[in-house]
Amino acid sequence: MSEAALRPALITGVLPGSIAAEIGFESGDRLVAINGQRPRDLIDYRFFCADEVLALEVLGKDGKTYKIEIEKDYDEDLGLEFETALFDGLMQCNNHCPFCFIDQQPPGKRDSLYLKDDDYRLSFLYGSYLTLTNLTPREWERIEQLRLSPLYVSVHATEPAVRVQLLKNPRAALILEQLAWFQARSLQIHAQVVLCPGINDGNHLTQTLRDLAQFHQGEFPAVASVAVVPVGLTRFRPPVDELIPVDLAKAQEVIAQVQALQTEFQQTLGTTFAWLADEWFLIGRADLPPESHYEDYPQIGNGVGSIRLFLKEFEQAAQQLPTQLPEPRCYTWVVGNAVEYAFQPLLARLNQVEGLTVQLAAIASAYWGQAISVTGLITGQDILTGLQGRALGDGVLLPKVMLKHDEAKFLDDMTVAELEEHLQVPILIVDGVEGLLMACGKKAKRSAGRRRSRLPR
Repeated sequence: MSEAALRPALITGVLPGSIAAEIGFESGDRLVAINGQRPRDLIDYRFFCADEVLALEVLGKDGKTYKIEIEKDYDEDLGLEFETALFDGLMQCNNHCPFCFIDQQPPGKRDSLYLKDDDYRLSFLYGSYLTLTNLTPREWERIEQLRLSPLYVSVHATEPAVRVQLLKNPRAALILEQLAWFQARSLQIHAQVVLCPGINDGNHLTQTLRDLAQFHQGEFPAVASVAVVPVGLTRFRPPVDELIPVDLAKAQEVIAQVQALQTEFQQTLGTTFAWLADEWFLIGRADLPPESHYEDYPQIGNGVGSIRLFLKEFEQAAQQLPTQLPEPRCYTWVVGNAVEYAFQPLLARLNQVEGLTVQLAAIASAYWGQAISVTGLITGQDILTGLQGRALGDGVLLPKVMLKHDEAKFLDDMTVAELEEHLQVPILIVDGVEGLLMACGKKAKRSAGRRRSRLPR
């Protein structure tokens, strides 16, 4: 996109006590340029704002243009939040993977659910996965010049024919050349393999993991880690495809196969290197590995060790739970049924607090047609069906991971307010361990601010 086509970045939030707040920025203002350069995304914004002296051009929500000069510490953040991290638009995916979750959704929901992103900038900023198939020479140059590392790459298979079959894109065959490009420039990726039975499993999986391990060399390995994730299928997927769901036998087979390779990698690389997502153990009815297995949790975003980490954080934070509550409370804690067994110790600990009763509602997603469901995919309709007619106590504890990041809305577009109206009970949105314990009686913390001169309006 040309610079002339760039839209000024829309500001949607100003952090209290920040430089921007004290100068007088407001939601609705637009950032046009920084030191004469127009940012195309959040990466440019952060890079340009690192200087100690900034000359900003701002289009106010009143329609006026402002020129602002700022002196600050090097790398000090201005405190602006934007409508999107990409000011020049999303780089869309040009693949046709049969297992793509976007294509396995029902029609008629909010537009954002159907955006197929394959954007290296979101990968760098937020850890989303891309395939590297749609990068232009200009974007490869930018990755190198700005040292955008690590990126998160959906590899799936290293054999060219197998990867092309999965991505339905001839450019997918270039993956080993692309990994060599990262290696030559001391740039790094984290890889993922979505395992599809009958396509990239068995010997193909072994080949892929050993190929990737060849790039785990030196002080700064090009491939830092790999996650192996079971393909997720919904009842909305196209009626004719080559995909087979992962069952108990396949899960147990893959666990044994990858654990043997992990032992090999520990001996040759000094690290586990390739990890299995928690779902494998849940589907395979196998015990989760110990907490020490996950090293520094390099693949936590792929659900690798997320249950163990949650249990660890809970154990540490639960020391601050009160011994009793001033008045009795009873809550229903909603989770995906995949974690029902793993969360039993947490449930027992919460119920040790005198006056506190927490009952677990472990729900499968009939909406997606899944017998075993992770918490993040549970929809409002699933919860309504699972809880209607039950005694829910004083409220429902609802994990924030079920909701749209900026709105209290589920994947099926039902809102929390609508669910609350149907169930006729308060719903408390809880964010991780901290939110769960706060809802059960833990006190919140406060933060401080600072001052600066204001921008005239």
